[in-house]
Amino acid sequence: MADYVAGAPDRAARLPLWPALDQRLVVALIAAALLGLVMVASTSTSVAERATGDPFYYLERQALFVVLAAGVAAAVLQAPLSLWERNGPGLVLVALGLLLLVLIPGVGQEVNDARRWLPLGVLNVQVAEPVKVLVAIYVAGFLVRRQRQLHTSMWAFLAPVAVAGACAFLLLCQPDFGTAAMLMAVVGGLLYLAGVPLWRFAALVAVLAGVAASLVLYSPYRWERVTAFMDPWSDPFNTGFQLTQSLIAIGRGGWLGVGLGGSVQKLFYLPEAHTDFVFSVLAEELGLLGVTTVLLLFAYIVWRAMALGWQCHRHRLPFAGYLAWALGLVLGLQAFINMGVATGLLPTKGLTLPLFSYGGSSAVVTGAMVGLLLRCGYELAQARADGVRPIDAEEGA
Repeated sequence: MADYVAGAPDRAARLPLWPALDQRLVVALIAAALLGLVMVASTSTSVAERATGDPFYYLERQALFVVLAAGVAAAVLQAPLSLWERNGPGLVLVALGLLLLVLIPGVGQEVNDARRWLPLGVLNVQVAEPVKVLVAIYVAGFLVRRQRQLHTSMWAFLAPVAVAGACAFLLLCQPDFGTAAMLMAVVGGLLYLAGVPLWRFAALVAVLAGVAASLVLYSPYRWERVTAFMDPWSDPFNTGFQLTQSLIAIGRGGWLGVGLGGSVQKLFYLPEAHTDFVFSVLAEELGLLGVTTVLLLFAYIVWRAMALGWQCHRHRLPFAGYLAWALGLVLGLQAFINMGVATGLLPTKGLTLPLFSYGGSSAVVTGAMVGLLLRCGYELAQARADGVRPIDAEEGA
């Protein structure tokens, strides 16, 4: 059977967009976004009233961000993946440009000794958010173009690592160690899934681990975070304050929680309750039942993304396959890091919880990721409608 080619004359009629989407994945994403809105409302009322006099200030803005994110998802869903694949090299240049722009004094906005935001009127854009998606698109396209060379050429293996490394270096200049580490982990994960020789992957992991350890050891504030993470109770009112308050919140939750809106820790005890530590308040108010629900939602979303990537590869859609894997890795790793920080499994990183934490940049970029992921599923459905048989089915015929 001939390979699937976009625009071939024997293609089936274009499938209607909505019925061809993964409906269960859509439901899971909507459920997570709605639960996130509820938690932003619960976690932000006190701090919003103190800061602005309006207890619903952050909720109203987050609701607007969610609507905007839904619009972005719908717009991205309309664009064929071939458009993103063709423009991957240009998009990674945009990512590098954003990372350089934010470091220019007077252009990038500095908050808490970190220069991570570009002020754009009503919205401050945290450039790390779009960068991780733009790099994922580039690397997915690169792996399609250089699939054969990955097994034989050291250059083909190192090129995406170098691009991601350049972005990670600029992220460290902000500084943003958490996003830099996550970006390198996503690229390493994609290379592993692409089937690079195991010894090269192991060498990459060893080098990255050594670089990360050096950055921690020779940076006083990062080392302080590590020591605080290892024993937060030794200094609970200073370096260990965030983690101890987070652990108290989680411990108070018990099996069923203290009830929605009943958190004590969000009342000026737990810093950044509506952004970095929304998971802690959720655990306090909804208990183990709420925590389990959130874990299952993220597990399902990531599992669907990884399964979708595998099916796309089987149906001769390699770019869609790599992109779905990349998006699954980004969502899964960011959620794992955020929840790991809240529960004391990882040092403080400052990464938000996708679909839950307050923030315009995070919401809009997550909307773009959702649109791309659903588009991967749509093009898979279109390939199946066109009669493309799985590769392993043809081999067994």
